[in-house]
Amino acid sequence: MIKVLVVEDDAQLVRALKINLEARKFGVETASDGNTALRLAATRKPNVILLDLGLPDIDGIDVIKEVRETNGVPILVLSARHTSEEKIRALDAGADDYVTKPFSMDELLARLRAAVRRREAPAPGDEIAMVTTDEFTVDLVAKKVRRNDRSVRLTPTEWHLLEILITNPGRLISQRRLLLDVWGPTYSENTNYLRVYMAQLRRKLEADPSHPRYLITEPGMGYRFEG
Repeated sequence: MIKVLVVEDDAQLVRALKINLEARKFGVETASDGNTALRLAATRKPNVILLDLGLPDIDGIDVIKEVRETNGVPILVLSARHTSEEKIRALDAGADDYVTKPFSMDELLARLRAAVRRREAPAPGDEIAMVTTDEFTVDLVAKKVRRNDRSVRLTPTEWHLLEILITNPGRLISQRRLLLDVWGPTYSENTNYLRVYMAQLRRKLEADPSHPRYLITEPGMGYRFEG
């Protein structure tokens, strides 16, 4: 059973989440404050954490940072904070995804399933040799991409960007992290670089680049690979 830790001080929302998750055979534990959340994260070993940022005792960003010191469990932020800066802070602190309140339960469950898929993927350090989709195949060892039985030529920058995304399936990677990892600190604010290179990757890999199936944009936040 997949165990979900819900960290939220809104009792009505906690009840709704608990009902919907348990109906889908998830195990659910709840915490209404940050200190309880940290204790349960350490002792109960949840598979996924749903975390509100506006907690009564500790800011949710600090909860993310503390969990990340010892635990790679996927963390999905649930928050009424709408600004891009807040979203990027959460992602850079180590959150895997960010869902803005109010949200639909269907959207949340889809994001949760993506987090579960990531949890079930090979752990960091395990070699992921091949990523296969209906549209293209990526050989991470040979650093080769094929589509429709033909080789796809990628530039070194395109490859580096694609490699980060596909080795974190389902995880939302912030714009800042991609810019730092691919281009370095000098370019940490140059989001136009990402737009250009993601457009190039989609033209090479997606059946319909204007409606991508695999290389997904989360406006103002970052990008994710959906396998």
